[in-house]
Amino acid sequence: MSQDARQDEELNTQRRARILNLSYIDTSVIANKQIYKDLMPASELYSLRIIPMYVDPHNITFGITNTTSQQTMAALRQRFPDQRTAFGLISESGYREYMRLYDPPKEVVYHDISINSTSTEENLQNVSATLSQVRADDMLAYLVHQAHSLGASDIHLESQTDHVRIRFRIDGVLHPIAQLAPDKYRTLISVIASSANISTSSPDPQQGHIGQEVKMADGSLVSINLRVEAIPTITGIDVVMRLFNMDHSMYTLDRLGLSTNERAIVDGIIAKPSGLVLVVGPTGSGKTTTLYSMLNSLNSEERKLITIEDPVEYQFAGITQISVASQGSQEINFAEKLRAVLRLDPDIVMVGEIRDMDTAKTALQASLTGHLVLSTFHASSASAALTRMMDVIGQNPLFVSAIRLVMAQRLVRKLDDTLKQPYQPDDATLQGLQEVLDTLPAHIQRPDLHNIQLYQPGTSPENPFGYKGQIALREQFIMTGEIRTLLEHGGMNLSAQEIEAAAIRSGMTTMLQDGVLKVLAGETTLEELYRVVG
Repeated sequence: MSQDARQDEELNTQRRARILNLSYIDTSVIANKQIYKDLMPASELYSLRIIPMYVDPHNITFGITNTTSQQTMAALRQRFPDQRTAFGLISESGYREYMRLYDPPKEVVYHDISINSTSTEENLQNVSATLSQVRADDMLAYLVHQAHSLGASDIHLESQTDHVRIRFRIDGVLHPIAQLAPDKYRTLISVIASSANISTSSPDPQQGHIGQEVKMADGSLVSINLRVEAIPTITGIDVVMRLFNMDHSMYTLDRLGLSTNERAIVDGIIAKPSGLVLVVGPTGSGKTTTLYSMLNSLNSEERKLITIEDPVEYQFAGITQISVASQGSQEINFAEKLRAVLRLDPDIVMVGEIRDMDTAKTALQASLTGHLVLSTFHASSASAALTRMMDVIGQNPLFVSAIRLVMAQRLVRKLDDTLKQPYQPDDATLQGLQEVLDTLPAHIQRPDLHNIQLYQPGTSPENPFGYKGQIALREQFIMTGEIRTLLEHGGMNLSAQEIEAAAIRSGMTTMLQDGVLKVLAGETTLEELYRVVG
């Protein structure tokens, strides 16, 4: 509180004392404040809203506030009959200052969270204890700060019968972090709901965004940038918060880990003035990162770039970014926004996600009228994306002409190069690897499996799981050659398997093949490949 504000409060308290015919005590001018802990416990000072200001064998002077009752004052006179009892009105700020002397705030130590397979229970207890004693704003900031420190992509808050489980997704795998009591979680969820502009009483799933800076009790400043997904369950509200990293230098094509052949195809496609580029995969597979990296490479003074997103996840200079409401009575869908955006004469448009037939058709039409359209789509593979798209839009002669590139991707954990341990695979494993290598396109060099070494994760106190970061497994094809001919003449009855076979014959490397090549290169493990791709 500023000095002027404190003076105003003391003047108001003095005027209030005159009205109530009470003495007034200006606590702001008392340099050495005396405390009398033997007289009354702090809990009673809280409940009665009083402060012993002066005590000797014959006199007691209590400081009281506007909320101290007449009954309390009468009870105190009866409680101390051998001493003359007097009362003086003090300000709320004065009362709080004295109570900090009687009940000093406990110093909160924000212990760093460690992910260690051998001490999960101890870690749970420590973090749970920390969360139980900090204020609500600090709970969220602490979790976000620790999630960033551990390289987590998501924070999961999951309601159980008698507690709430908190887990971090790190390199694609969930790790238990803490447990919260239901009453403490209600406090935390209120802060999240208020910041994300969602309701704690809504029976429907909700989506929001939090972008703010919070100063924690220890003085540290935490930047919070989250996408919030909330859904009611039978035991309470479950929340998943996706963390966004605002380091723009990360969003470049050079950081995507594309092979030489993949990079040449991507560069050639996005250099063209029109067409539809689809990046597909499950939630959390890095689709948005790939799209933003493409956008960043195209961002220049000569081009107009517009994005339509739900919500806007990263903000970039030079790009016009439009948010689409996902809920509420004022909802405007992607297709309507896209039609409006096309009237602004953009060169490149990014549609956050193709969700319905209207958006799909509008995106196709835009890609045929001189616009480069980038978008994501939920599908398990590149070939499955085409069959799903055909299901959405039906028989459409524009389909084949519009689509330029379909890229599917998933993320696997990358081995920590300083810890990984070599081993010799058995004959059955070698045979399985050889079968995959035999199906590689002719232009891909086949590794020699003679005396090949594979790797498994090592361990250390700093990295108990042996993985560090993630890499993408990709498959992609362009609409040329045999796959174009198949789609032009195959109609609506094509299966994903037929499309994939044609794409492979046209030179596509599947995600499984890409994964095997990365396993043989020592970048990841067979177990990790099978966990993600199957």
